[in-house]
Amino acid sequence: MDAPLWSIKKTAKNAFVITMDFPYGAIGKDSTFKCLLSFDRHHDNPKSDQNLAKKHLDKAKSLKTFCLDGGDLFCAMQGKYDRRSSKSDVRPEHQNGEYLDSLVETAADFFEPYADIMPVFGLGNHETAILKAHETNLTDRLTHSLRERTGAECFTGGYSTWVKFQFRFRNKEGVKVIRDSKTLWMFHGSGGDAPMSFGTLNVKRQASIIPDADIVATGHSHNEFVVPLPRARLSKNGIPYLDEQVHIKVPTYKEEYGKGIKGWHVERGAPPKPIGATWLVFKAYMPIIEGKNATAYKFYCDTERAK
Repeated sequence: MDAPLWSIKKTAKNAFVITMDFPYGAIGKDSTFKCLLSFDRHHDNPKSDQNLAKKHLDKAKSLKTFCLDGGDLFCAMQGKYDRRSSKSDVRPEHQNGEYLDSLVETAADFFEPYADIMPVFGLGNHETAILKAHETNLTDRLTHSLRERTGAECFTGGYSTWVKFQFRFRNKEGVKVIRDSKTLWMFHGSGGDAPMSFGTLNVKRQASIIPDADIVATGHSHNEFVVPLPRARLSKNGIPYLDEQVHIKVPTYKEEYGKGIKGWHVERGAPPKPIGATWLVFKAYMPIIEGKNATAYKFYCDTERAK
């Protein structure tokens, strides 16, 4: 299947609609479309795997799709008065008297070739910590720089961000008709490492307060899982049906364990973490309604590891 054209519209400070336009006849059984979800890049940390990040963004660009980022793109812990700072965690290009400015500048240099496929950048706790301590929004500054450099539609989301995916098809007459939609809720994450449950206990808690989401994606803990949560529903026409809410824990690009010799991560007894991102995969299917095949394809959500 050829990749659809896509466009984005900002509907609120932390809400967006991404519309994917499919030409007539483009969708058939087993047709798929995917986009990339990334969290916890910690791009400026020496332990962040920038080569892997580039590989995934190059792949997304070749697929003519997009990447949504869920926060902690910056690590930003090596400022002059930051009690967490360590000389070993500063890249050479940031060893200057303009630390925060250089973080934004080098990030803009790295992501500039991908600005046209990175429409939404969420906030993480590392960005909000800088905002509280220094009254500057690194994410806003990055998206502003990317817009200024490229003219691309790059937006800052929130610590939680809504994205509605609309699947729009042309019919035989060439008229565009929205046939299906899926709603994603991205939340950067909260709490500790959860070494035994990996955070899966939060699935039911989040499901109880986010009923409108088809997909819930979180990060923060640098863990990885996919938990489908089946639901019994009632349609607007009074017809019972089943669907599922998919909960995704997206990993990190920051590899802190190394050989386990020393360092904050090792010394607190933390384990190695999965490295990479997550492909969100939409697969076409023909639904059966009251025992009969429908007349138009719809999409269900699946995932693939980006590693």
